Amino acid sequence: MCDLLDVSVHIHDRISSLRSMLDLAAVELPQNKIKKLGQELSVVRGLLEQFEKCVGQQREELRHLKELEESFKENVGGVQHMKDNVPAHMPKKRGPANGGEAALKQDEAVQPAQQSVRKSNKSCIRSMDVITLPEFESIPQYMRGRVAYDQMNAAVQSINTAVTAKYKILHQSMKTLTNYTRKLHQRFKEQETKDTKGQNFVVEEDIREFSKIKVDKRFQGILNMLRHCQRLREMRGGGLTRYMLL
Repeated sequence: MCDLLDVSVHIHDRISSLRSMLDLAAVELPQNKIKKLGQELSVVRGLLEQFEKCVGQQREELRHLKELEESFKENVGGVQHMKDNVPAHMPKKRGPANGGEAALKQDEAVQPAQQSVRKSNKSCIRSMDVITLPEFESIPQYMRGRVAYDQMNAAVQSINTAVTAKYKILHQSMKTLTNYTRKLHQRFKEQETKDTKGQNFVVEEDIREFSKIKVDKRFQGILNMLRHCQRLREMRGGGLTRYMLL
């Protein structure tokens, strides 16, 4: 990188030398002095050209730095906007699974998970990630219809609630189940097949049981969009449609 200060000082010294020579213009200069003056002028010309080049380089670097500064400000603004506008449906750090308890009958509520569910089984309960805005916008318009972004993620949360409640019951000891939850446990077991082993799935009845979302034509459209976004897949058989989490 050019050192503009050094170049400037050097030019100043050369100009001072030329000024001293020109002060002697009143007298006749020897030939060697005239030659020396020409050499000095040539050097100063070269230094000026170098100085202009350095100034151009510094100006280009300044322009580049300003562009970086603007880009940095935009990134900071974007991060701050995301921080200030985190959607309410974004998942937070989850404690013990308890979604779905409120939907069960109050007099036959599910016993607390800590009393009967082993830690290894707790960790097996899956959940769907919320749909990001780019994912939502990538869904074809004919498939989205009038479904809003928030409505789609509300459905994701409802399905997660149903899955959590269902597998919480399945992971409990039979001795801790009430009459009501024992019937649910039996129903869940009857719906399993060899193809569902190791998978988490729900059926429409589970969603109605453990969530407040309305299972209607619009909800069916949301399920199609979730399949498009590779959040779940369908498995039919025995008169049931099972929605398996991926």
